[in-house]
Amino acid sequence: MGQLSERSAGTAWEHLRRLPVWLPPALLTLAVTVTGLGSAQLWRDELATWSAATRSPGDLVRLAGTIDAATGPYYLLMHGWTRIVGDSTVALRVPAVLAMTVAAGLLTVLGARLVDRRGGLFAGLLFAVLPGTSRYGQEARPYALATMLAVLASLLLVTALRRPSWARWAGYAAAVAALGLIHLIALTVLAAHALVVLIAWWRGPAGIATPAHPDAGRDRRVWRWLVAVLPVVLLAGPLLVKARTQQSRQLNWVHLARLDDLTALPGGVTQSSVVGGLLVGVAALGAARLGRRAVLPVSAVLLPVLLLFAAGTVVPLWVPRYLVFVVPFACLLAGAALAAVTAPAALVVVVLAGLLGLPDQAALRRTHEWPRSAPVDYAGAARVIADGQRPGDAVVYSPRHSWLFLDLGIEYHLSDPPRDVLVTEDEVRRGDLWAAECAQPAQCLAGTTRVWLVVSGRHAEPLAAVAGAKGDALRTDFNVTQVWQRPGLTVALLTGRPGR
Repeated sequence: MGQLSERSAGTAWEHLRRLPVWLPPALLTLAVTVTGLGSAQLWRDELATWSAATRSPGDLVRLAGTIDAATGPYYLLMHGWTRIVGDSTVALRVPAVLAMTVAAGLLTVLGARLVDRRGGLFAGLLFAVLPGTSRYGQEARPYALATMLAVLASLLLVTALRRPSWARWAGYAAAVAALGLIHLIALTVLAAHALVVLIAWWRGPAGIATPAHPDAGRDRRVWRWLVAVLPVVLLAGPLLVKARTQQSRQLNWVHLARLDDLTALPGGVTQSSVVGGLLVGVAALGAARLGRRAVLPVSAVLLPVLLLFAAGTVVPLWVPRYLVFVVPFACLLAGAALAAVTAPAALVVVVLAGLLGLPDQAALRRTHEWPRSAPVDYAGAARVIADGQRPGDAVVYSPRHSWLFLDLGIEYHLSDPPRDVLVTEDEVRRGDLWAAECAQPAQCLAGTTRVWLVVSGRHAEPLAAVAGAKGDALRTDFNVTQVWQRPGLTVALLTGRPGR
């Protein structure tokens, strides 16, 4: 049986060798991320993407001036995308799928440049089966695009250092500028690039990649790199300044970083503590094997992590998913370790990583919420309302100003939602992610006979969960007719009290 398995793995390896090195990892990533793409409903962050992407460019500019400026360029990109393909769950997630697929192919090519063909191939295959690749490749957020651009920029940097030309440096500059516009924190990878450029200036590029062509004048590498990063400074600089002024609203749910956050990071970015631990262990072996050639992938993992952690101990910035873009570089190191063993043994490790991640792969296709044990069933709540809705019905949300985006979740799943009776100015007109409600709820509710109340959490008495003047008005003028509980939400039908 063992000989048969080894023979089968050997045959599979021979088939892989005949294909372009980037193709198997790209196809595997595409197949894995497409599987169950629409199974999990949009979660809160994706609802924010939907809300922003379906606004006009002018409204997006107003939104960026109020909140979420850092994500503004991504929202503009998604606006154009949704105008072409629509705003279904699958349509919103396809750009992330494509980005992760391209990232896998680029990672494989980068691994072939830094290590060898086998190392690049195993790095790409390992990346494809990670639960984190599926998680962020199935999310309508900018993390997959940032991952792709971080790998692309690193590949173009290696190319420019090996065979310098203004065209290659211009390509690198464009990739870095796009990276900064898509995800500001991903620009921390420039610290790794700066280190690589300095080493190439000091010792030549041969220690960073495969043998380079002669380069007249080592000093040119440094100043060409500085010129190449100038566009990102000009483009992302104002974005960073604006985002800094919005931090108190944008990241008010984030806590200061602690040491134990570092130990939890591998599990966070790979979406599996077991697979994350395996990746770290194999990557460490690969770093030891590569020696000086490990400078780029090692620094591209460690420097962004350490920089964000250091900043996060002072300012609330530490969010593990912000560092998803370092995962390919850890896979590259792991690929170097796998390239040192037989092809069948390396494939066994890749398959093992895939098998260990299967429970998390299945879980993330049920819900994108974190923790996954606490899903929020917007679609289920919307179905309750749709099944019982009558003309003239109103809807009330509690809480309104919440990162759960109760109103967006219900509106996304209802083609004709009830009138949002308490709204005085909607999200679009405010240039915000939340609508404004009237200061006198009792007056706004006057004349309404039926109200659908949507409350976060599970409540046997949903009216008791509504705070402030809104709760007082509802309790005074309405009775609870029926209550439905769905994961993470409670829906109640309220009817006006006789003689009110």
